[in-house]
Amino acid sequence: MELNIIEALEKQIRYVLDKSPFYKKHFKIYQSIGETFSLELFHQLPFTEKSHIAESNDEFLCVSQNEIADFVCTSGTTGQPVSIYLTEKDLNRLAENECASFQMTGAVSNDVFQLMTTMDKKFMAGLAYYLGARKLKAGLLRLGPGNPALQWDSILRYNPTILIAVPTFILKCIEYARNNGIDINQSSVKKIICIGEPIRQENLSWNALGKRIIEQWNVQLFSTYASTEMGAAFTECEYGLGAHVNEKLLYLEVLDEDENPVQNGDSGEIIVSTLGVEGTPLIRFKTGDLAHIYYTPCECGRTSPRIGPIVGRKNQMIKFKGTTIFPAAIFEILDNFPEIKLYQIEVKKDNLEMDQLTILLEEEMEYHETMFLIYNALNDKLRVKPHYQFLPYEDLQKRIFPKEQRKAQKIMFC
Repeated sequence: MELNIIEALEKQIRYVLDKSPFYKKHFKIYQSIGETFSLELFHQLPFTEKSHIAESNDEFLCVSQNEIADFVCTSGTTGQPVSIYLTEKDLNRLAENECASFQMTGAVSNDVFQLMTTMDKKFMAGLAYYLGARKLKAGLLRLGPGNPALQWDSILRYNPTILIAVPTFILKCIEYARNNGIDINQSSVKKIICIGEPIRQENLSWNALGKRIIEQWNVQLFSTYASTEMGAAFTECEYGLGAHVNEKLLYLEVLDEDENPVQNGDSGEIIVSTLGVEGTPLIRFKTGDLAHIYYTPCECGRTSPRIGPIVGRKNQMIKFKGTTIFPAAIFEILDNFPEIKLYQIEVKKDNLEMDQLTILLEEEMEYHETMFLIYNALNDKLRVKPHYQFLPYEDLQKRIFPKEQRKAQKIMFC
């Protein structure tokens, strides 16, 4: 490990011991780390859990109120939303991260980005992409999410070269183009940076979602991984061999169930420590996300560690009739069927505290000839027979895209 990474880590540790009410208590036994800092000492520090932030949110704040430049919050997909406070320096760090991420994909200042995600509702990602494009000195079209007609009007009028979008929405844009006589492969779009959903399998090949896009649209797809808490993103390079960590901004650990580092190519939980953060720094933060880690040099020449797609979340593990399933495995099967326009997975506990699994589909699918194939695919690949419920399209859409949520609710734990 380069010395400057260790120095950055030490600087962040000393900062939180001095400024953070939470870490002054959480790291009490290590309050005085003396003159010599080591990774051995660092790995003795207790983890930061999501529950810690939820229960003591404002105790993580390290600056005064008048130093907060921007307020963001998590989506609340896996629990109560929590607030993250950004100083002017943190905003510059965010811009640096996304600019580096764009450059990872081969983007240059001559590119024009079309941002197909929100910048409002205290959403960090949209803000980050905006700041990154500004730092890259590229053009940016702020369209926001939804409305394929508006997206295509912008594409055909302004000729953006790179889209930033949730991949399932890209499928809706492809469908709109097909229905309205638009030749997508004659458009200006060359690359799509995919956020919020995986487009690769564990072996780094395309998953069903990624395949459906590239089989129809001759573009380069790039996978990303990010969270509001870390204030940074992992992004694929043009070789598609995993998403690179920005080691100037994050210290990464990937640990097994016994909290030991996993070997190259193995999977474990992603643990991050922010570097250079002023407002809400986090040390040894357990994301709950599980992914494979790759330490070998990438074909692009970079030596930074890379992670594969998120294979599951520890708090979203489903135990159904003796089988352990992650939602991503179900998503992968359902995404293979273009006939399915919308779906939601519902997980409830029965009287014996066992998970009961129901797949909600739009009502026109109930007697569709494809349902037989869907039943068989789920039974064969997961060896389970979930319940099915069929709802009107509008009702299902409201469940998946509630107004109070920023992200699609593809799974609900009731």
